Amino acid sequence: MIPPKPPSRQGRFAFFRYLRTFRRDILSANPERLYRAKMAEFRIPFLHTFLVNEPALWKRVLTEAPRDFPKSPRMAAGLEPLLGQGVFLTNGALWERQRRIIDPAFEGGRLRDTFPAIWAAGEATVARLRARAGAAPVEVEAEMSHSTADVIFRTLFSVPIEDRTASAVFGAFRAYQGTQPLINLAAFLPLPRWMPRFHRRATLRAARRILGLIGDLVAARRAAIAEGRAPDDLATKIMTMADPLDGRPFDDAEMVDQVAVFFLAGHETSASALGWALYLLALDPDLQDRLADEAARELTPDFGSVSRLKLARDVFREALRLYPPVPMMVREAACPADFRGRRVETGAQVVVSPWHLGRHQGIWEEPDAFCPARWQTAEGRASARDGFIPFSAGPRVCTGAGLAMVEGPLILAMIARDLRLAPVEGRVPVPQAQLTVRAAEGIWLHLTPRP
Repeated sequence: MIPPKPPSRQGRFAFFRYLRTFRRDILSANPERLYRAKMAEFRIPFLHTFLVNEPALWKRVLTEAPRDFPKSPRMAAGLEPLLGQGVFLTNGALWERQRRIIDPAFEGGRLRDTFPAIWAAGEATVARLRARAGAAPVEVEAEMSHSTADVIFRTLFSVPIEDRTASAVFGAFRAYQGTQPLINLAAFLPLPRWMPRFHRRATLRAARRILGLIGDLVAARRAAIAEGRAPDDLATKIMTMADPLDGRPFDDAEMVDQVAVFFLAGHETSASALGWALYLLALDPDLQDRLADEAARELTPDFGSVSRLKLARDVFREALRLYPPVPMMVREAACPADFRGRRVETGAQVVVSPWHLGRHQGIWEEPDAFCPARWQTAEGRASARDGFIPFSAGPRVCTGAGLAMVEGPLILAMIARDLRLAPVEGRVPVPQAQLTVRAAEGIWLHLTPRP
C-alpha cells in the first residue's frame, strides 16, 4: 500500500519562487532526485547547502564529529521568539550544560514513573474520541494535538490539559502555529545576530502569551518546591537538578525556555506521528483488527505492557519512517570539510533529512510503501540503521525519544482497541512541512466504536 506523498519540484525555480515554495512547504520545493541521491549540493544567493543521504556522511555530521557541525543559527531564527535559549536551539558549552541538567530526568527508570500520566492521557483521549464517533468525520490531527499536549502537562506539571493554565497554553500555541512559517527570511540572508528577524506581530504576540503562561507554571512550581509540596514529576526533577560541573540549577527564565522546547518537541512532533499513524491504520482494516486483538490481550495499566505491544510499536515506527515529524535537520560547518570530493567551506549549511532518508531508494525496499512487517526482518533492521533517524542521532538525539516511544504505541493501541477507523472519501491528506509534517487540510477519519 502506497500512502500519500507530496509532489516533488519539477524543473528549476527562480529564486523568489523557490523562496515562496520553501516557506510554504519544504518537501514539495525539492526535486525527486533527492530520494536516490547520496548527496546533493545547492547554491542560491547567500546560501551554500549540502544535503547528505549517504549513511557515512550523515553519521559523520551527527555522531562522529558533531562539534564540527553545530546547529545552524539560520534555522534557529524562525523559532527564537518561542524557544529563546532552549536546548533545541543552543550550541557549545551552553547546550552541554542544559543537557547535563535535563537528561537525568528522562533516563532509565524515570520513564516508568511517567507511565501513569501517559495512561491517564490515553484514557482521556479514547473517551473524547468515542464521544465524537458517529456519522460525521473527525479531524484527528487536532485530536492528537490535544492528546499529546495532555501528556506533556501531566508528565511535566502533573495537571491535565483541562487545567486553566494548561488549556490557555495549548490555545496560544495553536495561534502561534498559524502565524509562524518554519523558515523565515533570516534563514536565507547572512544577517548579523543583532539585526531584527522580521517576525510577524502576531507571532511575537502569541510567543509572549505562551511564555508568560509557562512562566506562571514555573513560578508556582518553584514556590511548591520551596514549601516541600511539589509532586515528583519531570518539572520538579529538572528544576531541582544542579549541573554537576558548576553546581547551579536552572533559574526560572532558563526553565521557561526549556518548557517551551518540551512543549514544541514533545507535543507537536508526537501529534504529527500519531495523526499519520491513525490514517495509515485507517487504510488497512485487517491490520487494524490485528492491532485491536493485540491491545485487547496486552494492554494493562502497568509499564510492562509497553514492551508487549509489538505490532503497535511497528506501526508507529513505520509512521515515523514515512512521515518523520521533523523532516530536515540543519547544521552549519564550523570548519572546512570534504564531502565526496566536494569542498565544504566554513559557514556552509549541511542538511540531514529524516524525510529523504526514510524514503531513500538506496536504503529501503519499497521505500514509499506502508509495511509495518519490515521491522521484524533483518533487512528492515539493517535499513533502519542507515536511514531511520526521526529523533536525530548522536549527542543531540532527542531527550524525549524514549517517552515518545512509550506514548505513541500506547495511545495508538488504546484507540485501535476501542474504535474502528476509516478514511473519508475524497479527503486524502497531503503531507506538508510547516513546524512539523502535517496534512495541508488535516486528516479526516470516520470513527466507529468497537463492541
